Amino acid sequence: MKQTNARMTSALSIAFMLFISMAVSKPSFADVDFGEVGEPVDLVIGYQPYYTESWSGVVNNGKQLWKKYLPAGSTAEFQIGLQGSVIVNAMTGEKQHIGYMGDMPAIASTFRNLKQRGGTDIRIVAVLGTSKQQCNIFLVRNDAPQFSSGRDAVKWMDGKITSAPHGACTDRFAQLAFQQAGIKPDRYLNQNIEVITTNFRAGKLDAAAIWEPTASKIVKAGIARRAASGEDFDALDGGFMVMLNDLIAQRPDIHRGWLEAELDAQLFMADPANADEVAAMAEAQTEKIDKDVLWHALYGNWPANQGGGEVKVQLDFVVSERVQTLLDNATAFLYSLPKKPAAAARIREGGVMDGVARDILKERGLTSPLAVIKAVGK
Repeated sequence: MKQTNARMTSALSIAFMLFISMAVSKPSFADVDFGEVGEPVDLVIGYQPYYTESWSGVVNNGKQLWKKYLPAGSTAEFQIGLQGSVIVNAMTGEKQHIGYMGDMPAIASTFRNLKQRGGTDIRIVAVLGTSKQQCNIFLVRNDAPQFSSGRDAVKWMDGKITSAPHGACTDRFAQLAFQQAGIKPDRYLNQNIEVITTNFRAGKLDAAAIWEPTASKIVKAGIARRAASGEDFDALDGGFMVMLNDLIAQRPDIHRGWLEAELDAQLFMADPANADEVAAMAEAQTEKIDKDVLWHALYGNWPANQGGGEVKVQLDFVVSERVQTLLDNATAFLYSLPKKPAAAARIREGGVMDGVARDILKERGLTSPLAVIKAVGK
């Protein structure tokens, strides 16, 4: 009996030590150590080269602008996320520290501080850009009628089979357009960009809402036609930078330094003389998308009856009144969804922290918007 008790005690001791070891090897976010101010830091960046509105991340990566502002010896690993939600999940799991993404996942990320949503404190720290024709684009099948306007194209979708990635900015735009046009599709499917492309090829889809540069890629490949955009419905979309609050709190020098590099990246994108170089960097950081397609996604023009407009992207950098309205509308939409990716109808207090971005603008003698990228022919 004594031998049995000794074995049990020994087993329990081993189990306890294993538990302690596992707990130590998997720190919580509260235990993440980014070092002291001025020390080198190792960062992991989630970004979306497959989302044109967030290409300041492509430029920062391609030109290594961050090296100018971070302590010597620092590293920055850029990891691709095909959708913003993938980046948010990685940040929640402490695998990424800074994220470039669209408005919907950026908003949802600010609610991750709640215990039932993962307990991770993530803040919006800067605006990548806003547009009416980056995420808000409708494509139609090739044999659809020729439409005189984007609104007419959406009216044609009444009773048709339509699609979009639900919960994304495309979803908000599609539902807004259906409402304004007073129509109801026969089916409004939740499909990702790969399935949408396949279904257009197979003739199983009448219309879909999708973002750039995939929209231009599909059109240039002759798979579907562009028919409308947010220009037809005064619908705005946006891209945002988010950051772990632990990084913000522990390393104000990194917070500021990364935003300095972001500002440089946006100013580089805004210069028309750099358009070809930006497209080349995007080509190098994506797969199976031609440089000309990528160039057109950010800089190219479209006919007005296909949702074309003068401004491709406005580079806001900070949360202006225009951007705040977008955030309010998008948050209310997310809160209205059955699964409620946003835990309230408005972003929580402190969810937006663009004060440092504002300070940087002031110090450089700049104002928001920095510039607009205008559509041009080629």
